[in-house]
Amino acid sequence: MLTAVLAFTAVALVLTVSPGPDTVIVLRTTVASGRRAGLLAGTGVILGCYVWGVATALGLTALLAASDLAYTAVRIAGAAYLTWLGARALWNSRPGAATRQERPEAELATGAWKAMRAGFVTNLLNPKVGVIYMTLLPQFVPHDAAVLPTTLLLVTVHSLLGIAWFALVVTAAHAVRGGLARPSVRRHMERLTGLVFVGFGIRLAAEAR
Repeated sequence: MLTAVLAFTAVALVLTVSPGPDTVIVLRTTVASGRRAGLLAGTGVILGCYVWGVATALGLTALLAASDLAYTAVRIAGAAYLTWLGARALWNSRPGAATRQERPEAELATGAWKAMRAGFVTNLLNPKVGVIYMTLLPQFVPHDAAVLPTTLLLVTVHSLLGIAWFALVVTAAHAVRGGLARPSVRRHMERLTGLVFVGFGIRLAAEAR
């Protein structure tokens, strides 16, 4: 079991630091709303990974991989969501739009919890995560091990790596956040992340299986 976990850790580390929508949502949320919101966005991503892990153990991701209709439905939903995030960021970057720091405190407080939901939905609506879990996790489950507990153990390993990675991303983003205080700079950042999200959405929509 230990050998399997160590081998999976090495593979999961590569997956964790690979650029993707999860890292971008954490980075953008930190720059826009602060450290707490960024960490909550990362927490949402981790929760999404556990949902995919349970689905893998129960065989549901195999159905997703086998069914063109199910895969396409999740893919289009994910592409639409990423495009919507990008369009909203682009809208917020227009001249005259209020920055996060200029908005009422009550809105910022609820926005922190919206950050966790954004991370969760971003991860859950990415069918590539489900397919990767379905093809990868079973290879590291020993034949004599209980499938669900072992799968959750592997997901926990991936999640711990994710927490460490997101903490690093949040810390780095928060460190330069003070230099991005000017509204014009923040709007340029919103515009850039908006274009990135739209690009992810278009790529996901156009991607073949």
